[in-house]
Amino acid sequence: MPAKTQFSLARFFQALGDPTRLRLLHLIVGREVCVCHLVEVLGCPQPKISRHLAYLRAAGIVAARREGKWMHYSLLAPPHAGAARILKQTLVALDAEKPMLGDRARLKKACCDLT
Repeated sequence: MPAKTQFSLARFFQALGDPTRLRLLHLIVGREVCVCHLVEVLGCPQPKISRHLAYLRAAGIVAARREGKWMHYSLLAPPHAGAARILKQTLVALDAEKPMLGDRARLKKACCDLT
């Protein structure tokens, strides 16, 4: 088991500073999603999606679980109270963005009942 890294506020903010990573976070709120579905929804190559998810994992805001050959990702609350509030507010703000709603619709069609 790899050593647990200490939470870094700087890395947290860097993780939120990329549009693809924000889209990924928005898609996994409240559910676990297979990387295969994230690739389908975002229309990006699997290695690119996996790199972004690895960055989010390193930032301490995404968890991963392997099932066979696929990885499934879910959101983690940051251990830092201020970062947790910022992430929550960021996700609320993203929910009002038109492109994010399109991503959600594609995810629902691909795999996940989002009710």
